[in-house]
Amino acid sequence: LSVKYGRFRGQKISAWELINSEYFSEDWRRKLLQRGRRSQGWSALRQVVTAITALVEAAEKQAPQATFRGLRKQVSASDLFRSQLINKQTLDELTQGKRTVEEVTEMDSVRQSLEGGNFIAGVLIQATNEKMSISEALRRNILRPGTALVLLEAQAATGFIIDPVQNQKLTVEEAFAAGMFSRETYVKLLSAERAVTGYTDPYSGEQISLFQAMQRDLIVHNHGIRLLEAQIATGGIIDPMHSHRVPVDVAYQRGYFDHEMNRVLEDPSDDTKGFFDPNTHENLTYLQLLERCVEDPETGLYMLQI
Repeated sequence: LSVKYGRFRGQKISAWELINSEYFSEDWRRKLLQRGRRSQGWSALRQVVTAITALVEAAEKQAPQATFRGLRKQVSASDLFRSQLINKQTLDELTQGKRTVEEVTEMDSVRQSLEGGNFIAGVLIQATNEKMSISEALRRNILRPGTALVLLEAQAATGFIIDPVQNQKLTVEEAFAAGMFSRETYVKLLSAERAVTGYTDPYSGEQISLFQAMQRDLIVHNHGIRLLEAQIATGGIIDPMHSHRVPVDVAYQRGYFDHEMNRVLEDPSDDTKGFFDPNTHENLTYLQLLERCVEDPETGLYMLQI
């Protein structure tokens, strides 16, 4: 589809991506999908497509929308409101120019949604007080390959590969270009990064979340649990369609989480303890390993002591 207005202007975009963008509420999404399923023939389908583009263009002709920097793309104020991260008063104040994007970004709920926190960022060598990235610790044989890969996958699945020395956050592509790891590791981390950018259902072409990929057997269950737990520990489950974290209640509503998975994560067993402590040789949850890390006073990042 081609849209004349808004952030998709001049781009070729699918109807599915438009329907899952910030322009449509859950109610509108359901109505359009139902209408699409009932459509028979090209003419009827074209009417649905016309309705979708008309709604987007009508929304853009209204007052300009404040946007925020998400994990991979811009996030609208309306989307933050629909995700219960800001209230109606804050949304109205943004629209009316009474509050700035910078001010709202400083709100705890918004900052956590857009940036996350409490990442296991790197390794601290206690004897020398030297800090380094997970990939550097792997290169110098300070961490075993399996231990390092699991920690790097957790970083990729929670947003970014972290360079704690430079205090930088990089996409997997950027980190590979910077020479942080091998091509073999790069391929594995690209797969983990889909927890942020979205998995593609091979049958429907639909973009889906990490949990939905687990439900459809597109990812090994224990691997998925490890990545999901890391997301929750670092700020919340990531909605890949909207490029930010969402509260647990919203994740339930959108099908990104369920009560059974919550029970599994709240009562960890050996099957869900996917992170290895190189000091004690214990298998732990992400949160348990995080609690054993120390905060770097210079950056505020959490470092695994060796």
